[in-house]
Amino acid sequence: MSTLAVVEEILRETAVPMSVKEIVERAGSRLPSKSKTPDTVVARDLSMDIKKKGEGSLFVRTSPGRYTLRDLWRRQATGPEATTPVLASAMRQDRAAPIPMRKDDKVVEASRSSG
Repeated sequence: MSTLAVVEEILRETAVPMSVKEIVERAGSRLPSKSKTPDTVVARDLSMDIKKKGEGSLFVRTSPGRYTLRDLWRRQATGPEATTPVLASAMRQDRAAPIPMRKDDKVVEASRSSG
């Protein structure tokens, strides 16, 4: 069984976004790689799959270092658990939601540009 097949199985079992470390801990000996750094292998394989396949990937990164299955993510975005309009809208559009930051008790969208 491939690394990504094991990751898919784990994410289906839990049905919640998980960190790479949590995935590796839960996978244990099911991971095919005997690497000394399984976290790196899982993170690399997930990142490469998402990069190569784009929206065709089974996986989606929900935040830095956290992943879930795309179909679960979509269902959560449209179900009653979708608590914020920004998050729900971003999830439906299959892109990452802006990272909210507090500034003087106002939520502002984080900017990646320097300024």
